[in-house]
Amino acid sequence: MIKRLLCLLAATMMAAPVSAQHWSRSWAIAPVQSGRVSSSPDLRDKTIRQVVRLSNGGKQLRIRLSNEMSSASLRVGAVRVALADANGKIVQGSSRVVTFDGDGTLTVPPGAPMVSDPVPMAVKPLTRITVSIHLPEGAAAPTIHGYAGATGWIAGGDQTNAVTLANQVTTMQRIILSGVDVETARSARTIVALGDSITDGVRATNDSDRRWPDLLAERLQAGNMRDVGVANLGISGNRLLNDSGGGGINVLARFDRDVLTVPGVSHVILLEGVNDLGTAAREGAIMPSADDIIDSYRQMITRAHDRGVKVILATILPYKGASYWSEAGDTVRQQVNAWIRDNDVADGAVDFDRAIADPADPLRMAKPYDIGDALHPNDAGFRVMADAVPLKLLR
Repeated sequence: MIKRLLCLLAATMMAAPVSAQHWSRSWAIAPVQSGRVSSSPDLRDKTIRQVVRLSNGGKQLRIRLSNEMSSASLRVGAVRVALADANGKIVQGSSRVVTFDGDGTLTVPPGAPMVSDPVPMAVKPLTRITVSIHLPEGAAAPTIHGYAGATGWIAGGDQTNAVTLANQVTTMQRIILSGVDVETARSARTIVALGDSITDGVRATNDSDRRWPDLLAERLQAGNMRDVGVANLGISGNRLLNDSGGGGINVLARFDRDVLTVPGVSHVILLEGVNDLGTAAREGAIMPSADDIIDSYRQMITRAHDRGVKVILATILPYKGASYWSEAGDTVRQQVNAWIRDNDVADGAVDFDRAIADPADPLRMAKPYDIGDALHPNDAGFRVMADAVPLKLLR
């Protein structure tokens, strides 16, 4: 009997982690497609440097690289992470080597992501960091996210440890880098913002971190929710029901990858549907019904609840005056929004529609919030959206 108890105790000890780790995703983008990098078609023996702003902080971090949309293996020669100043320049002495299973080089298989070892680098909330990646053999069609809203740089050779890159060219895409996780002393959580270009932050001021998920992260920090990260998984052009070229695979197809596998995910704020309505009008296709859109929401709610993740639905913004607006599409939008406000299936609602609508013409976005295309908010509009999220829903 004693021998049996000792065996059970030994098995339990072997199964237990060495120490509890609490990871959350502090920054993210959704891998969208493989393609050429506009500013540098040839990435052979190049260093790519990208700046990201974290949402929550931690005592160490991890880097996530993505080869998920590519059909060839990706050879990575070196990766380094460093603190960045307000201009995106490396803070002297802050650069750290990033390893993967103890090795500074790695090969990422086709269709796969890779998560680094923990990097012993403490970061405060809302800190900017740089991630520098050297590709000794290049990448003909790397996994990218077409919109960055932030300036990155590409330079020849392995300059991952250089404070300033020599002979650099700029890029406005996210290349290979897809996530940064932070570890906190106590349990941390991640809020995923899932949507299209409005969540991706298209038309926000570049290098300013003015997207509504960025501003929501600032509100969380100010509201003493400091162990809560915000991961922006918006894709410009994305749709609920169909794939959309540069807009990537439909949100139902990417939901598990972009939401349910995110470290620490506790909530998802879902803002999707306007591209389904607008594309149907522009192409003369069958307009999705309100039930079509609502059923897709229900599907994601079911899958999220199975994993203990709460779903906050956001009403679809007004878009009258946009190039693909139609009366039929707007009728469906209003029906969907009415259901979002009153449903008892999701875990809450954010009324972006009413927050940003023109009081004199609620089918339109108010002019002070409109970038000028009647579809995308400007920085002030993104601020209104972030302020419209009830923080109590995220506690």
